[in-house]
Amino acid sequence: MIESIQNFAGSIPDWLQWAGIILVSAVPFVESYFGSVIGVAIGLHPVVAILMAIIGNVASMLAFVYGAGAIRDKATKNREKDAEPSQKRQRLKRMFDKFGVPGVSLLGQTLLPSQITSSAMVGFGANRNAVAFWQIISIVLWGVLFGVLATLGVNLALR
Repeated sequence: MIESIQNFAGSIPDWLQWAGIILVSAVPFVESYFGSVIGVAIGLHPVVAILMAIIGNVASMLAFVYGAGAIRDKATKNREKDAEPSQKRQRLKRMFDKFGVPGVSLLGQTLLPSQITSSAMVGFGANRNAVAFWQIISIVLWGVLFGVLATLGVNLALR
């Protein structure tokens, strides 16, 4: 999948590749970390690649957070739903109870995409603005980390 996305981003005209990175970084499981790597790999300046990957991931995550919040508001308006959550959701809920919004935001991307973890936290009743704030911090950190690692890897490969 990542190779297909990289081919897509690489096939876009050079002057528009930054927009391709925004688009691919909005995809769950690609996120800012793989988006920044793909941007560096197709030849974008690392700062541009990282920034565009962060913008794409943040825009997508915010849509999920505020969309999930609106859905939760409507679903819980008149009643509480007692459905059995999936195993991944139960695991995320245990992480949420143990680490709170900051911990799940920073560590949750090791398990699931930011869009899913942020939606789940809002579904658990976390404050949407707190989730958005901590997810943005996490997206920036992961994007910068992977972008720098990709840049160092590309620089080492060229020597």
